[in-house]
Amino acid sequence: MLAPFLVTACAVRGSVGYRVYDRPHADYHRWDDSEIRYYNRWQAENRERRNYRRLKREDQERYWRWRHDHR
Repeated sequence: MLAPFLVTACAVRGSVGYRVYDRPHADYHRWDDSEIRYYNRWQAENRERRNYRRLKREDQERYWRWRHDHR
């Protein structure tokens, strides 16, 4: 009886991603497949190899400044 609910909840979470706070611009972004493509590009340009969540705050802010310049 709970199976349809669990499948639906997982599907929604997987497609939406999660929200990440962009401190320099004081807004939120959805971390989904689209954002991951931008982050991978930023990593290549900056020779960064860490997961976004493991970056120092300064490096996360550096990413968001870059991201707003590459819409």
